[in-house]
Amino acid sequence: MEMLPLAAAAMMGNVDVSAQVILSLSGDFQKTTHQYQCEGIDPFTVEFINAEPNFLAIVPVGPRKMVFVNVMSASGAKYVAGQFEFWTQGSEATLTDLQADPTSISCSEVNDIP
Repeated sequence: MEMLPLAAAAMMGNVDVSAQVILSLSGDFQKTTHQYQCEGIDPFTVEFINAEPNFLAIVPVGPRKMVFVNVMSASGAKYVAGQFEFWTQGSEATLTDLQADPTSISCSEVNDIP
């Protein structure tokens, strides 16, 4: 069994409440890490946790790491968290803020193999 601590913070009214989420995984699961380069931002690393029936992506958004949950998509893998969407297909990805303009940026997986 592997324990994966994930820090998350939430605002409730005017009170800052911090919480820690612990994922207790047993049985068959897979944890992978991929680095992405997107237009206009520094490269970042995404952790994917596949523990059927739950598929998660830990994506840094600004100064915080957010837990994205896999949802149905016509193709590729689509993850959502709040107003954000992270969609991968092959080595390409899109990070979208559904409340921003422009709403999305294009990304490519960084492959360190020469």
